[in-house]
Amino acid sequence: MLLNPTILWLVAGAILCFLEFLVPTAFVEFMMGLSAFLVAGVSLVIPNTSIQMALWMTFSVGSIFAFHRLLPDHKVHTIADAEEAETLTEILPGRPGRVIYEGNSWRAKCDDEYSTIAAQEKVIVVRREGNTLFVLPENLLNSSIYLPNQNQLKS
Repeated sequence: MLLNPTILWLVAGAILCFLEFLVPTAFVEFMMGLSAFLVAGVSLVIPNTSIQMALWMTFSVGSIFAFHRLLPDHKVHTIADAEEAETLTEILPGRPGRVIYEGNSWRAKCDDEYSTIAAQEKVIVVRREGNTLFVLPENLLNSSIYLPNQNQLKS
């Protein structure tokens, strides 16, 4: 018989493994394909299709969880609220400069695109995008009249 369960499991395993290369899913499809290959071997000994399906699901879930534990954690690095830094260079409106933050030199931009920050000035880090820190002058944040984009409001 051409469509016996062993051949069907081998074809399903090959399709799932191939799909992982077309549409990456963190090796979920690949693990399901490998599980189908295992069940193809088991199907030679256990002809019951219900047991084969239960084994395939068990092998798939078990291998996905086992493989997931081997992957490195992808932690998002965030900056704590309102951390201090100091400018190394002047930061002109809309242009990057350099700040010293946690002992390292970082590329930085002023979060208020209309403000200039002088060199050697204390700043507060408000957010990070990639390797660029967005900062505001400490004296501007400490004043009670700070409004974002305040130059726009004057015109």
